[in-house]
Amino acid sequence: MTAAYLANLNTEQRRAVEHGGSALDGALPLLIIAGAGSGKTNTLANRVAHLIVSGADPRRMMLLTFSRRAAGEMQRRVERITAEVLGAKAGPMAHALNWSGTFHAIGARLLREYALDIGLSNTFTIHDREDSADLMNLVRHDLGFSKTDKRFPMKGTCLSIYSRVVNAEAPLGDVAQGVVYEFVPGSVNRYG
Repeated sequence: MTAAYLANLNTEQRRAVEHGGSALDGALPLLIIAGAGSGKTNTLANRVAHLIVSGADPRRMMLLTFSRRAAGEMQRRVERITAEVLGAKAGPMAHALNWSGTFHAIGARLLREYALDIGLSNTFTIHDREDSADLMNLVRHDLGFSKTDKRFPMKGTCLSIYSRVVNAEAPLGDVAQGVVYEFVPGSVNRYG
C-alpha cells in the first residue's frame, strides 16, 4: 500500500524517503548526492515527515541546510506533510522539530548553549566575512592607512592576510612577506 504523500516522489526520491523501512532504529546511514533542481529539498522534507509519521521522535532529529530560505521551506513542507497524514496530532509533532535550520544557525545555537563550558562568553558575536571586512576597514581608517600617498591594501586584502595569519598560525611578517611593507614601510615590524 502506498501512502498518498509519497505519490509525488520519483523512484530514487522514494527509496531515500523510505530508507530503513519499519526498522528505523536499525537503519544504516544514507548518503544522498544530488545536483541542482533534482528535488533535494522535497526529498529531505518528505524523509523527515516520513520518519515522524512512522513514529520517530522529532526532538531527536536535526534538519540542516545551507540557506535560510531552504531551511524555512523544508520546515514548512514537513509541517504540511505531517498535517496531511496525522491531522490534529501533527502540530505538536512537527513543532517538536527544534533542530531545524542552517548549518550556521544551528552551530551558533550550540556554541551559545555550551559557550561557558568551552571557555567562551555566551554573549559572543559572530561576524560574517562582510562584517569582518568592514571592521578591517575601520581599523585601516583609524590607523590612517586609508589616506596615504602609497596605496594600502583594501579591506578585503587586509582580511585575507589576517585570515591567513590566523589559519596558518603564522606571524604577519611571514604571511605578508613584503606585501604590507611595500605599501607602508615599517608596518610589518610594527604589527608583526
